[in-house]
Amino acid sequence: MKKIKITDKTLTGISGVLSFREKTEIAKQLDKLGADVIELPQIKSDKADIILVKNIAGVVEKAALSIPAGFTKETADLAFSAVKDAKIPVLNVVLPMSPAGMEYHCALKPDKMLLKINEMVAYCVSLCGNVEFTAADATRAEKEFLVKALTEAIGAGAKSITVCDDAGITDPAEFADFITYINENVQGIENVSISVDVCDAINMSTACIAAALRNKADGIKTTVGSRGYADIEKIAAFLSVKGEVLGVSSGIKTSTLKNVCDTINSIVESDRTKQSPYDGVIRNDDEIELHKNDDFATVAQAVRKIGYDLNAEDSAKVYEEFRKISEEKEYFGTKELEAIIASSALQVPSTYHLVSYVINSGNVITATANLCIEKDGKKLNGVYVGDGPIDAAFLAIEQVVGHHFELDDFQIQSVTEGREAMGQALVKLRSDSGKLYSGSGISTDVIGASIKAYLNALNKIAFEENR
Repeated sequence: MKKIKITDKTLTGISGVLSFREKTEIAKQLDKLGADVIELPQIKSDKADIILVKNIAGVVEKAALSIPAGFTKETADLAFSAVKDAKIPVLNVVLPMSPAGMEYHCALKPDKMLLKINEMVAYCVSLCGNVEFTAADATRAEKEFLVKALTEAIGAGAKSITVCDDAGITDPAEFADFITYINENVQGIENVSISVDVCDAINMSTACIAAALRNKADGIKTTVGSRGYADIEKIAAFLSVKGEVLGVSSGIKTSTLKNVCDTINSIVESDRTKQSPYDGVIRNDDEIELHKNDDFATVAQAVRKIGYDLNAEDSAKVYEEFRKISEEKEYFGTKELEAIIASSALQVPSTYHLVSYVINSGNVITATANLCIEKDGKKLNGVYVGDGPIDAAFLAIEQVVGHHFELDDFQIQSVTEGREAMGQALVKLRSDSGKLYSGSGISTDVIGASIKAYLNALNKIAFEENR
């Protein structure tokens, strides 16, 4: 019985924002399920994406990891540098085959596209032993050109070929004829494996895949859940009924299929807007709007507008940080400017240093905070009851300090996405002189971030008063 290759592309089709841990967990689950190949999205953010791919490569034990090589030698180098430590690395050269796709995505005519196929596949072969060529939008390509393109890719060293019905408008009979035509006309096709990737736009993907398997296709590309392409659960169900008749099988472990799919779907489809604990008080950004090209005077005026009275040195530090961030960000609102002020202006030695904190809170008990804060080498403890855990923590700090400061503003926001998001707290305290001081704190614990932000602002007041 012929074993067909299952390539899962769930990670390439996720629309929401997931953490590194969640993406890695999805890869681990697919490996556990028995997928032969796990397809990864193309690298966009060099540092972050490379770290993610390397992290996944370190935990996937059996499956091959496939990553798009991009359109140039430089992108291929980048992709291989990320995936090279996988147990079975694969570089995937993905290029459009339809006339519209070649013109729109690559600005290439058919003869130039053939040269690009040869160039990219040959270069990837020089980097990696396993190279796949994916003919995107193949069912809408001119047949004669598609044959030349696949022949070119095989001649350049591709070990596997994938043909795609990205439009999803082909019926099973048409797809069977399509695969037969490829098998009969592409030179060297008998020496490589051929996989199919079918969009489920008209609910025909499973039927088209069945037609392809009857006509010597070697592999299937799937996803977990309804993500527009062949659902792995439907494919597994089809193979369990018709696999013996077709003389094919897969390595998918049907005993764990439902559990793995449920786990992945729970990760991908969870509603983060309801689960995130960082929905706290956030100011409206409409008060100011700065552009990345604004000069020093404009930024300084915006700082004064939101209530800060900075000296020349701190104003210069704020503007310097503004210029650094503006290399990647075009517009700034009140929230972004206050974060810059909190992190760059009036950075002082710590008079008060957080040692530890214990917070008790719930819907049936009154919130209490027990904080240990160090000052001048002495550990001071504050215990207070408040209207919620953060209120209790702030009151405990005031108990240690022995002074009350007006809390002008308090903000909490998420600075990363996903259930492991980092929370940033911003605290603005007004001293007895009426001057405003801001402090920021970052932590995966929103209460810890809030305490750090309060102490950061408090240390600035203490430094100014002592000076």
